[in-house]
Amino acid sequence: QVQLVESGGGLVQAGGSLRLSCAASGSIVRINGMGWYRQPAGNQRNLVAAITSSGSTNYADSVEGRFTISRDNAKNTVYLEMNSLKPEDTAVYYCNADVLLMTTWGQRRRDFWGQGAQVNVSA
Repeated sequence: QVQLVESGGGLVQAGGSLRLSCAASGSIVRINGMGWYRQPAGNQRNLVAAITSSGSTNYADSVEGRFTISRDNAKNTVYLEMNSLKPEDTAVYYCNADVLLMTTWGQRRRDFWGQGAQVNVSA
């Protein structure tokens, strides 16, 4: 199987910065798209940013120009650099990976999620 382990969440004042990391490990053949989602308390989970295996990116309008997604394919890791943070950015942030993995029955394509990282931005 595949595991995604996130790190880097925490508490920061408005205007501050945080960097999230998400490292994938396991029976990975190839990782296709990777992304970050967030889920504020009591709300649904929504896409924040995504990046393809070749490095093309897209962002939610609410974070465009403030957040940057990047990845290190050699390390199977995706990052989210968050600048100019606002209280409305407070949420649990989840990484996601579209993975081609090796199983007992051959290669399979599956979607995996990280455990979530809490980001709190105070006013």
